[in-house]
Amino acid sequence: MIKILIVDDEKPICDLIDLNLSAAGYHCTAVQDGLKAIEAVEEDDYDLILLDIMLPGADGYDVMEYIRPLKIPVIFISAKHEVKDRVKGLKLGADDYLIKPFDVVELVARVEAVLRRYNKTETKIPIGDIEIDSVARRVSKKGQPVPLTNKEFDLLMLFVENRNVALFRENLYEKVWEDEYLSDSRTLDLHVQRLRKKLGWEHNLVAVYKVGYRLEV
Repeated sequence: MIKILIVDDEKPICDLIDLNLSAAGYHCTAVQDGLKAIEAVEEDDYDLILLDIMLPGADGYDVMEYIRPLKIPVIFISAKHEVKDRVKGLKLGADDYLIKPFDVVELVARVEAVLRRYNKTETKIPIGDIEIDSVARRVSKKGQPVPLTNKEFDLLMLFVENRNVALFRENLYEKVWEDEYLSDSRTLDLHVQRLRKKLGWEHNLVAVYKVGYRLEV
């Protein structure tokens, strides 16, 4: 499993990030101090570090300089929004820079983008008794194959990549079918119904009133 270290002096932010990344299938560890971040890196191997700048003990820039030789991907997450701050962070070797306050959906997307860049993405995604192989495009339930059409698999991956997030009906349709959504179309609803039945997700793939659907895990 991909391991991510979250370094932020505000525990509620650590908890928010942990909650959403854990829901996306990552194993997270959080610390609120720069020196503790260095200790954590010395004690364990991490695939990615989310690093605040304004930290007690040692600030994010100092932590970045310490871990840079380890070649661990880093995304700075900071309220420091000026161009000079972003440039400094990137010049120190960070792979991305996200400004607070941020949308958790954007954070997850940036995490996935950086992990893909380093070929650290998981090809097999477990969700309860379901296992998804994103490369082979295969799905199994309790070890038994679940046959899905290409569109069903594409739709499933959108839900999986945005777990516990309400997705607009229009966006789902346009991304999977690459066409403009028509309000009277039943295509999306029928595909969701088939996914529910095939995966046993009658209570997981929920309709969100006037929005679309959400995968609850």
